[in-house]
Amino acid sequence: MSFLQVSGTKIVDEQGEEVVLKGAGLGGWMMMENFISGYPGCEYQIRDALAEVIGESKAEFFFDKYLEHFFTEADAKFFHSLGLNCIRIAVNYRHFEDDANPRTLKANAFTHLDRVISICAQYSIYTVIDMHSAPGGQSGGWHCDAGGHLAYFWRHKDFQDRLVWLWTIIADRYKSNKWIAGYNVINEPSDPSGWGRTDVGGKDGKRQLRLVEVYDRLVEAVRSVDEKHIIFLDGNTFATDFTQFPDDVADGRWSNAAFAIHDYSIFGFPNPPATYVGSEEQKERVVKTYRRKREWMDERGLCVWNGEWGPVYARKDYDGDDWEEVNEVRLKVVRDQLEVYRKDRLSWSIWLYKDIGFQGMVHVSQETAYIKLFKTFLTRKHKLAADAWGKDDTHVKHAYQPIIDLIRSEVSSDPQKLKLYPPIWTLEERVTRISRTILFAEFMVKEWADHFKGMEEEQLEELARSFRFENCVEREGLNKVLLEYA
Repeated sequence: MSFLQVSGTKIVDEQGEEVVLKGAGLGGWMMMENFISGYPGCEYQIRDALAEVIGESKAEFFFDKYLEHFFTEADAKFFHSLGLNCIRIAVNYRHFEDDANPRTLKANAFTHLDRVISICAQYSIYTVIDMHSAPGGQSGGWHCDAGGHLAYFWRHKDFQDRLVWLWTIIADRYKSNKWIAGYNVINEPSDPSGWGRTDVGGKDGKRQLRLVEVYDRLVEAVRSVDEKHIIFLDGNTFATDFTQFPDDVADGRWSNAAFAIHDYSIFGFPNPPATYVGSEEQKERVVKTYRRKREWMDERGLCVWNGEWGPVYARKDYDGDDWEEVNEVRLKVVRDQLEVYRKDRLSWSIWLYKDIGFQGMVHVSQETAYIKLFKTFLTRKHKLAADAWGKDDTHVKHAYQPIIDLIRSEVSSDPQKLKLYPPIWTLEERVTRISRTILFAEFMVKEWADHFKGMEEEQLEELARSFRFENCVEREGLNKVLLEYA
């Protein structure tokens, strides 16, 4: 094995041989997410709430055991058995520093990350370290653990300074590790500085997109201590838009860099435009969406990496008797996307490796202590559509529609005047994200934590052990397809 690097449009080893990375995202681990782990709101909120209910010591014990059991050698062995060769590890900056004590590295910051990177290496699995949560929040999504819909990372330079500091620390620690494929320095940035402007791009004296300035600083910081590893750079607006990036990246402005798209298909989620049957028209739509995302890089001969993609899956308890038929349709979407990627020799990382049953390659068994404890709560949370990801708001849409109608009647009925950044959030999406998945979910956080009331360490560890590989169920249909294409 050897260091990987970018050569033109390809990822290659030190001998110049092409390496196609095929793997999955390890989300919900060092960056917990509500739909993955079953809680409402954001990770920092449930950590605070649990400490209030059972005390800081016991809460810290539970979360540490969760990290210990979520990914073990058994997971790496299974992953390797499918022929997959790369895991993208989502991390939260809060594991490394504290908002109340910034730029001071925590004593146990690398304990679990070191362990999993080492385990993966034993099974010939490359890893990509993905900064899923940056100080202040790099997007308005729950998955950056900021708790709001505005991305303050872009407004406050100190947040940016802290991220530069942190990546210098991480890169220096792993600079000699050849099993690390590279560093995904910001997951799904959503920088509003270029919204509605035509003078952004950093060429001919025009003002640069703030994201470009941050990338310049991050690349310089990493390269000051590590000249070997690939740097993976997401496009703006949730890794979909590269049009305001500077043209001189093709001349090496960001050395040894690959550009990350996220290629989720609308056909893989609830309420698609039509049931996916794999018609030529539907396949063309899938391909066009994918081609549009990578067009900017292709025009400049740059390397593309698909950092996230994949459908969500129906569940018998929530989605009715036809759940298996729904999932067969969604696996057809997976197969057709993989066929496109195969033809392009595209490196990819499907989202997601493990969760409680919505999207993972493996998911926690219904017979575990954790699922039994939260079964009623999870059913309510699903019905209330308290999570944004893959939601089905059938049961609560009527409650939020009056707010949408009020904005249209009292502000404007012109859709163009009601567009705010990010543009992929419609009026309906913005209203329900803020009122349903932030405000309403916030009121459910204490209820989640109250489930732990009175528990001792033995019970807490039993809950954490629910996430061990031997207590999980394999999503056989998905894994069969991944094995075929790996």
